[in-house]
Amino acid sequence: MTDPNADARKTRVELTVRSVLLGAAITVVFTAANVYLGLQAGLTFASSIPAAVISMAILRGFKTSTIYENNIVQTVASAAGTLSSVIFVLPGLIMIGWWTGFPFWQSFSVCAIGGVLGVMYSIPLRRALVTQSDLPYPEGVAAAEVLKVGVGSRETASEAAAEGKAGLVAVVGGTLASGLFAALVATRLFAGEVTKYIWLGPSATGMGFNLQFALLGAGHLVGLSVGLAMGFGLLLAWGALVPVLSLFHADGTASAVALDVWKHQVRFIGAGAIASGALWTLAKLALPVWGGLTSALAAAERRKGGERLDITEQDIPIAWVGAVSLACLLPLGVLIWSFIAGGPLAPYAAPIILGGLVFTVTVGFLVAAVCGYMAGLIGSSNSPVSGLGILGVVAAAGLLLFGIKPLVGQAGVPALTALALFLTSVVFTVATISNDNLQDLKTGQLVGATPWRQQLALVFGVIAGSIVIPPILDLLNSAYGFTGAANAGLHPLSAPQAVLISTLAKQLLGGGADWRLLGGGMALGAGLILIDETLGRLGKLRLPPLGVAMGIYLPAGTISTVVVGAVAGYAFDKAAEKGPHAERVKRLGVIMASGLIVGESLFSVALAAAISAAKTGLIKVQDTDFPLGLVGDSFDGIAWPLAGLCFIAGTVGLYQWTRTLGSPKPR
Repeated sequence: MTDPNADARKTRVELTVRSVLLGAAITVVFTAANVYLGLQAGLTFASSIPAAVISMAILRGFKTSTIYENNIVQTVASAAGTLSSVIFVLPGLIMIGWWTGFPFWQSFSVCAIGGVLGVMYSIPLRRALVTQSDLPYPEGVAAAEVLKVGVGSRETASEAAAEGKAGLVAVVGGTLASGLFAALVATRLFAGEVTKYIWLGPSATGMGFNLQFALLGAGHLVGLSVGLAMGFGLLLAWGALVPVLSLFHADGTASAVALDVWKHQVRFIGAGAIASGALWTLAKLALPVWGGLTSALAAAERRKGGERLDITEQDIPIAWVGAVSLACLLPLGVLIWSFIAGGPLAPYAAPIILGGLVFTVTVGFLVAAVCGYMAGLIGSSNSPVSGLGILGVVAAAGLLLFGIKPLVGQAGVPALTALALFLTSVVFTVATISNDNLQDLKTGQLVGATPWRQQLALVFGVIAGSIVIPPILDLLNSAYGFTGAANAGLHPLSAPQAVLISTLAKQLLGGGADWRLLGGGMALGAGLILIDETLGRLGKLRLPPLGVAMGIYLPAGTISTVVVGAVAGYAFDKAAEKGPHAERVKRLGVIMASGLIVGESLFSVALAAAISAAKTGLIKVQDTDFPLGLVGDSFDGIAWPLAGLCFIAGTVGLYQWTRTLGSPKPR
């Protein structure tokens, strides 16, 4: 029988060397940006759309470039927005004192093995969750629209012909503006944040605002619903929980009391609410995920029976998926052995390795299915993978508590805590890559791409990201340190999820967890779920419970800026709808917002290199924490109003410029 796809295979330009190399180069940039943003603010962003824009602008110079090749570039680069989420767990090993840095091979292996498993696990779900599903996949659909416009522009002389170039200008403009503002903060001419703590009678509270364009851009990307939910959580935390709980606090300054209450009590209420929201999500997705799995297996059986598939329906064969998944278990076993070798857990290596493999395979597949569905439902950027990280570390710690702790006693708690974090980090990479993979496959479905080529491309992206993440983590650790770690500098990175997950692991295995706060948070989360479901049934704007919980848990300065970004993005979109080229202008707004994140993040990574060089004596400066500092503390009274005015003016100016960029003058 003649193969109907033979001509397509011969003529299609899709998975090429240049697409993989360009995608890997973009991956390096966006991985660095996401690692910094995640550690600084507890948020990451999806890189598919800006990667697609950059790809179209660069590959336009090649006559043979196609929409399929551009799709491969964004598929490779999308690993940046997902694999970098391992920073929500891995820095916990520094915080508990188990590591002092990030050993390259162990850190690389965690990312690479977990990432490849994430790709493999999501392949059997593609048919049910992508091609045969009505899930919206918001980011996948948006990326497909960008690709379609870009390719159409090659063949027409319409206004759409300039969108690829306009998108590149938008991302570069946002990058330069954000980087310049961050540089002025580094010189201390601008303040980086504004905070105020006050007494309300016997109660203390406060509020902050981070003057960071990266957070403004993140707010634009998360959208109004999630942004307002975070704002509600912020008001709940600092308008109710902190004032009430500070009534029972010892004397001190308003700032000391408010911060102590928030760090040691309110954040755990937020953690309980996050866990509650994650459990609710798992419960809602159980039946759809099971249906998706059974549908995918049935499709595999039909293919075995001789059913011919169109090129757009060809996955990596299920036999190869199984073989690669099994092949990952050997290096994973070696990785676990190398982690416990020479320590108190070494005598129990066999049961630990076997249990670790079973835990990773079973829990990893579960979270891959759940995350794939969640990505389709609400998008990769909004998918609450941090909630699954909390549940993962609780599961890992619980197994070690009852399985291994009786053998090693209390003296083995530090090693058990480290192992729980280590295993959770592998599962977390599985979750985040699966969270992204099906989103990319949706983009591919809409543009007519070949699934197996995309799946292979994502493996390349995983490897590229795995190479980049360890040295960047090491650099940021040596320059800034992390909150709660022994080497924390003057301005440590907060790494909020890593703080929470490492604290939970330590308390669960060592005792001392305050279950009243966690239980109260879970009860609060249940109430938020009820409110959100009621609003959904009434057709009102939703109040995502996990968004509210993150507003309670993350620092006030971070959340307030994200909320402003969400409102500003909504206002920008509404204004765009009143003029011509509305959809184009809105797409450019998303791209500009991505540039805001990239600019500040890349500058901060470069600044980390300068700080590290100053601390090691490679460069001589007066203040190693501020190697670019031009003024001292006496300038603080001027620095914050100056920065505030410029931040407001810059925000208005950037949005107005983007709107103009998206509405070209008629010829």
